[in-house]
Amino acid sequence: MKNSGSSSAESGVGLPLWLLAELTYRCPLQCPYCSNPLDFAQQGEELTTAQWIEVFRQARALGAAQLGFSGGEPLVRQDLEELIRAARELGYYTNLITSGIGLTEARVNAFRDAGLDHIQVSFQAADEAVNNLLAGSKKAFAQKLAMARAVKAAGYPMVLNFVTHRHNIDQIERIIELCLELEADFVELATCQFYGWAELNRAGLLPTREQLQRAERITNEYRAKLSAEKHPCKLIFVTPDYYEERPKACMNGWGNLFLDITPDGTALPCHSARQLPVRFPNVKEHDLQYIWYESFGFNRFRGYDWMPEPCRSCDEKEKDFGGCRCQAFLLTGDASNADPVCAKSAHHGQILAAREEAEHAAKGLEQLTYRNEKNARLIASSR
Repeated sequence: MKNSGSSSAESGVGLPLWLLAELTYRCPLQCPYCSNPLDFAQQGEELTTAQWIEVFRQARALGAAQLGFSGGEPLVRQDLEELIRAARELGYYTNLITSGIGLTEARVNAFRDAGLDHIQVSFQAADEAVNNLLAGSKKAFAQKLAMARAVKAAGYPMVLNFVTHRHNIDQIERIIELCLELEADFVELATCQFYGWAELNRAGLLPTREQLQRAERITNEYRAKLSAEKHPCKLIFVTPDYYEERPKACMNGWGNLFLDITPDGTALPCHSARQLPVRFPNVKEHDLQYIWYESFGFNRFRGYDWMPEPCRSCDEKEKDFGGCRCQAFLLTGDASNADPVCAKSAHHGQILAAREEAEHAAKGLEQLTYRNEKNARLIASSR
């Protein structure tokens, strides 16, 4: 019998097709919307090279096909090339998610030779000053531009990510134009989702409805223009949950296809779940077969039996699975509650209040709490 929080978890469990390897929480940047946990510096020791490769092997045996290397900043791991090569030998499609800080042309080429399939470079803004302030580095923007071009020159598809929020979303035209200048193939314009440091800074990051609607309209205008010109660039616009009335099908359902391994080996059904009051298993203590199919943490919110009302009787529960458990916990204190994004939730008023707060929030970047306090002080003193 599975150690389950839901009696329906024994049947219909999907395969962990998507493996995210959070190689490290270390990062040279200070982004105030970082998704890493607030107490990242207090987490355990990072997995060794051999331990990571064993994770890859076990996950592949369970059916994992895509492997993302993430962080923190994964480039600070000096064994990254070795990990990429091991993943390729196991048959994964691999993706590196990076700020570009610490990347060089030689390293880009070494990753390509090791078998890396895909590199995604993130920017903080299209404006150099704003980008560098948010990143906490006066050279970050120039480095990102150089490395984006190096990635393109190495034959990779050009995949760029901009996290948008109230401080850069009004420059959406400039962001898109920069992406076109860099010959981007795919661009993710992802409005902040509020977990980790972003949740701490929500009042200073959530755009107004007017800002969001304008940005989406301009993005759609660019899409239409690019389509008419048969331009290869694809623009993906992600709206924040806080402006939706229906919750998202988070990770396509809890423990259904997504498996995240944190730097110290804790296994999670999504990269934000570490903040929940649930004891999650660790790969140092259990194999992935047990973790995925048997552990309490991965079965806690599988199926539908755990659901309270209004989710239990909702005719859309098989579409949204009750929404995001992390968001429910952050906003209501109980991860079993309906996601407050849902208009049917008894806690939907918190979402409405957050929207109202965004209309009157302070606009200064100095109001934000940055991931690396030392960097934040240094940047503030130089302004």
